[in-house]
Amino acid sequence: MRKWTAVLAAAILAAALAGYATKASGSGSSAKAGGTFRLGTSSRIDSLNPYVAFNQDAYNTFEYVYPFLIQYDKTNGAFAADFATSWHSSNGGKTWTFKTRSGAKWSDGQPLTAKDAAWTISTDIKYAAGGAANAAGLVAHIKSASAPTANTLVVRYAQAPGNVLGQFQQLAILPQHIWSKHLGNKGTNLKTFSNNPLVGAGPFKLTKFKKDNIALFQRNDSFYGEKPKVDAFGLQMFSNEDALVAALKSHQIDAVEAVPATAIKTLKGSFNVRSVPGVDQTDLIINSNPKKTAHRELLNLKVKAAMAHAVDRAQIIRVVFLGYARPGSSIIPPATGAWHNPAVKPEGFDLALANKLLDQAGFKKGSDGIRRASGHKMAYDVITPTDVPSTNRTFQILQPAFKKIGIQLRQRALDSTAAFDAISSPDSKYLKFDLAMWDWVALIDPDFMLSVTTCAQFGGWSDSGFCDKRYDSMYSQQQLTPNQAKRKALVWKMQRYLQAKRPYVWLAAQNAVWAVSKNWGGLVASPQGPFNSINKLSLTRVHQQ
Repeated sequence: MRKWTAVLAAAILAAALAGYATKASGSGSSAKAGGTFRLGTSSRIDSLNPYVAFNQDAYNTFEYVYPFLIQYDKTNGAFAADFATSWHSSNGGKTWTFKTRSGAKWSDGQPLTAKDAAWTISTDIKYAAGGAANAAGLVAHIKSASAPTANTLVVRYAQAPGNVLGQFQQLAILPQHIWSKHLGNKGTNLKTFSNNPLVGAGPFKLTKFKKDNIALFQRNDSFYGEKPKVDAFGLQMFSNEDALVAALKSHQIDAVEAVPATAIKTLKGSFNVRSVPGVDQTDLIINSNPKKTAHRELLNLKVKAAMAHAVDRAQIIRVVFLGYARPGSSIIPPATGAWHNPAVKPEGFDLALANKLLDQAGFKKGSDGIRRASGHKMAYDVITPTDVPSTNRTFQILQPAFKKIGIQLRQRALDSTAAFDAISSPDSKYLKFDLAMWDWVALIDPDFMLSVTTCAQFGGWSDSGFCDKRYDSMYSQQQLTPNQAKRKALVWKMQRYLQAKRPYVWLAAQNAVWAVSKNWGGLVASPQGPFNSINKLSLTRVHQQ
C-alpha cells in the first residue's frame, strides 16, 4: 500500500474536486448551500461491488449511491422511508407489500422501478450459495419477490419473519439493466464485476474512485428523495493517522470520519469534536472451523477461555483508546440498545486462571516457557489488517500477556484484502489461519452480526470459520419470530452461546468520535459516525456555516 503524505493527498483531493466547487449562496440563515465537503479517513473502500466488499466505508458508500427500500431515521432507532414510501404485511405476516417512488431514475437516465428491487432480491435468492453469498442472510426465508406494477414490490416469505425491515435497510437495490449482464458461470461472475463506473440512484453519484486514495461524489439532482445541500463531497483515504490529523489541522480537509484517540485532545477547541457510544468493536478471532487440520488445540474451549482471561481490556481501553471505549463482551455491542445482553460480561483479566485452564487441558510448558500441544509449540501467527491501526497497539498489549500463559504470538500485518484471503483460504474453507485481529461495525438490528457466525457465511462474511448446527438453528429461529420481545430473548440466548463457544474474544467497544471544521454543520450523529450505512441523512444535510 502506497503511503501518501498529507500535503500530497490533500492536493490530489483538491484538484480532483475543483470542477465541482461552486460559490456558496446565502440562504437567509447561517447555512449556505453548495460547496465541497472534504472528509478524511484511515479506512478503505475495498471494492465497489456489494457482493465482494468487506470494509465498512464500502457499505457507507453504497448507502449514498444506491437506493434502499428503507433507512433509519435521525434518531437511529426507527425505520423511515427511502425508495419505499410505505409498507404493510398481510397473509399472517408472510406477505409484505412496499409502495415505491414514482419517476425515479438511475444515474445513467434509465428508469428506477420496483422491478429493479424484485430482480435484486430474486437474484440474491437464486445465487445465495455462490456469487450472492454476501446477501444470503438478507433474503433468508423469502420465497419470491415480484413487481406487479412499476411502484409496487411484493415479497412472499415461507414463514412469517421477524426482521423484514432490518434486512431491507441493508439490501442495496441494483440496476437490473447493468447487473443482469454479469450472471455467468452460475452467478459467480457477480463477484468479478468491478462496478466502476458505478450506476446508482442515491443522493450522490460516484464520479471517480482510486483505490486506497480518493472517492469523489457529486450531488445527484435527479435523486428521488431529499437533495444534498452540498455540490459534492470527497473521501480521502490516508494510510497514516498522523498525516490524516495533520491534513485536518491545516484545513486541507474539512473533517475526519473517525478521530484517532491520540488526537482527540489536540483537536478539541479548534474543531467540533463529537463522541457518542459506538457500534465498532475490536476482536481477537480464533479459527473455530471444526474441520481445520492443524493446531486443533484452538478448538479446545479451555484454550479459548484461557485466551479470553489473558486480555487486559482495561489497559487496551486506557492505552489504545485513551478511555474512549468500554470493555467488549458480546457480538452485539451495547450501543444497539435493548438487543445487547447485559448479562454477557467481559472475562476478567486473570493470568493465574488462564494458566490453570491450560494446565487442566494438559498443555505443558517447555523449557522456553512455551506450551506444547500434540508435539508442537503453541505459537501462532496473528493476522492484522493494516487499515485498522488500533490492532498494532492492541497486539503489543496481548503479546506479552499471552507469553505469560505459555502462548507465543507473532503479528502478520496485511492489507485488508490480503488479510481476508489469508483467513478464508483455501477456497473459502478457513483451514490455514490460527488467529486474527480486526473490528466489526454492527448495525442496529442484530441479525447481520449474528449471521456472520453461521455456516452459510463460509465464503461470505465469516472470518472465524465457526460452523455450529445448534447455533444455526437458533439464528433461523430468531429470524422467524415476529414477536420482538420473544425475538430479543433468542438474541440474548445466542449471545450467551457465542461467548461460551468463543469464535471471538471481544476486546473493546469503541466510541464513535469525529471532528469537523467549525465552518461546517449539519452532520447527523450516529453510532457508526457521520459517514455511515444507517441512513442517508448526514452527508445529505451537511452544509457550510
